[in-house]
Amino acid sequence: MSTSKVLLGALAGIALGALAGLLLAPESGSQTRKKIKDKGNSYVDEYRTKFEDFLETLTEKFEGVKKDAKDFAENGKAKFEDAKKEARYASSDGKQIVS
Repeated sequence: MSTSKVLLGALAGIALGALAGLLLAPESGSQTRKKIKDKGNSYVDEYRTKFEDFLETLTEKFEGVKKDAKDFAENGKAKFEDAKKEARYASSDGKQIVS
């Protein structure tokens, strides 16, 4: 499920919850509005924390993949250099044998 769908679903849930709270509220309007505001702020804080955790996890995974790719490239380069040296050595040995 994409992040945008999750976020859209969460916002829809918040809106429906707020509407239900208004319709079924046994308290006065100002008290109800304060409760809705407080609950909304609570949801915002909760989702902000979850989003920050998600970004942190994503960043850590990206850095890990980046490091693995760098290590792989360096290892491949070293193997290529070794193969190149061996080819030169074999080539020079072949020239000496032919001469």
